Amino acid sequence: MAKNHLMVVGGHISDPENMAGALMLKHKRAGWDVTIVAATAGEKGHPTLPPEEYLKMRLEDARASSEFIGANFELLPYRDGELPVNEESTWLMADLIRKYRPTVILTHWHGSMHQDHAATNEIVRKALFKAGLPAFRREYPPHSPRALLFPENWEDMEGYVPDIYVDVSDVFDDYLKLLKTHALMRENYASFRYYDYYEALGKMRGALAGFDRAVTLMYSHSMYRFERRTGLLLDE
Repeated sequence: MAKNHLMVVGGHISDPENMAGALMLKHKRAGWDVTIVAATAGEKGHPTLPPEEYLKMRLEDARASSEFIGANFELLPYRDGELPVNEESTWLMADLIRKYRPTVILTHWHGSMHQDHAATNEIVRKALFKAGLPAFRREYPPHSPRALLFPENWEDMEGYVPDIYVDVSDVFDDYLKLLKTHALMRENYASFRYYDYYEALGKMRGALAGFDRAVTLMYSHSMYRFERRTGLLLDE
């Protein structure tokens, strides 16, 4: 029987870890396979380094974080701030879905202030159609995940309403270590205090759900349901 597989798709390197690092650690330790996909490297985000120099740092950070989790890592061939929603990008994503055969996919909620995040959401949703349709003949056979969910990201909060609160108390210390594998978190050069935000968010969501630390997710079509889970994203 095939192992369960969690795929997390972000607009840039470090987005998957920010919004779903605790979930990746929790599921990896429960025996799931994990794949991280970055649609771009996010190489234009440093206030002083040129993109070609920051790209080297970002790629090293992606390697370190995927090794920390024990995850596969894939990077699409697009530049930061220039992510297209077209047949090429959709098929690249669909082929990765077919290749890795995820049980659950997590990606950005579409209500985002960042165009690459919104584009990633649209690419993933379009790719799910192509990945699951047998009439499309590709290198890998068709595959449809059992669930598409949206984790919480500070840039994607327009219309975001949590449906699921997941207890991540047991992995939260390692989640904070995972965040520090990225220079964005450990060197404090960004104008936004990413690390402080996600550390505090885990405590706040935990307080609301009655856990020590928690993260939230939203369904594709929110029914304003509240689920409080100590376990994984899918019941065995």
